[in-house]
Amino acid sequence: MEYQGLRNWTGLLDPLDENLRREILRYGQFVEAAYQSFDFDPSSPTYATCRFPRSTLLERSGFPGTGYRLTKNLRATSGIQLPSWIEKAPSWVTTQSSWIGYVAVCQDKEEISRLGRRDIVISFRGTATCLEWLENLQVTLTHLPEGSGTHGSGSGPMVESGFLSLYTSGTHSLRDMVRNEISRLLQSYGDEPLSLTITGHSLGAALAILTAYDVKTTFNRAPMVTVISFGGPRVGNRSFGELLERQGTKVLRIVNSDDLITKLPGVVVVDKDEEDRCNSRNVETATALTSTLPGWIQKRVEDTPWAYAEVGQELRLSSRYSPYVNSINVATCHELKTYLHLVDGFVSSTCPFRETAKRADLH
Repeated sequence: MEYQGLRNWTGLLDPLDENLRREILRYGQFVEAAYQSFDFDPSSPTYATCRFPRSTLLERSGFPGTGYRLTKNLRATSGIQLPSWIEKAPSWVTTQSSWIGYVAVCQDKEEISRLGRRDIVISFRGTATCLEWLENLQVTLTHLPEGSGTHGSGSGPMVESGFLSLYTSGTHSLRDMVRNEISRLLQSYGDEPLSLTITGHSLGAALAILTAYDVKTTFNRAPMVTVISFGGPRVGNRSFGELLERQGTKVLRIVNSDDLITKLPGVVVVDKDEEDRCNSRNVETATALTSTLPGWIQKRVEDTPWAYAEVGQELRLSSRYSPYVNSINVATCHELKTYLHLVDGFVSSTCPFRETAKRADLH
């Protein structure tokens, strides 16, 4: 359970514990399977759907022998209202609902014994469709829909409006699908030791955090909830982060310091205590400047719609230490395969990279 964040990964991140490294890479492969299963071809009649049946998805996406069985496909719907003139655009431009990931449950007795519990995984891919890109641009903070109150600092818990839209929009929203499936699984396995691990890359990392919040809010007997986030953007304000902490949600953010997406959106406000808590070794310039402002100015910044805050614990990596990654290439620095390569190579802040790291097809 310590590898799931029971003690907030204290003493496991720098240097990176070998068992934790393997677990991070394992959950990263669940995200890679979500990418491999998605139909990216806009000319395909099955564009934006899952290419494989649930029974063989993990195997056909290059991730066999996991001991997990898929129980639910998940879809996300954009809430953007399109103008009437765009109806004549190609269907791939106007696709509002698309396959975003899946739920899988560990069924293998040996794996359950190794973990000490039955693990449930929710895995999300990153941005793929046009409307998902547009939702990403809706960067103003908005209040959570219900059940969150106005606890903590500022104006209460707020999150990025585009991410929330993708999570809650549609007749059968992603939120509804997650709630229904988790409810069913808790009824089926609720008498066993359980953990829920939610993992994703980029947009999927943001949705993972919203999903974790929602599960802990919705279910009184929710199991331990852990988020393993790869290259995730910022999701909400400081009050939202405080709410996640009170819930007991554990968040491990894997961040490439050369990845611009992790520095967006908006202005981030992090005080000294939070910097220590996040285990950050490379404080971003904007954060450092904001943190040194007088208190009354910081308060004004925190109350603006652009005041984002980091959540959870951070494992900070850097492309510049790898002999295989072009740290100037913005796209390469953000790719999931780069993140998995960097996790495989990271040793510690004093010894940033090991020569035995897998190249991960970065050529």
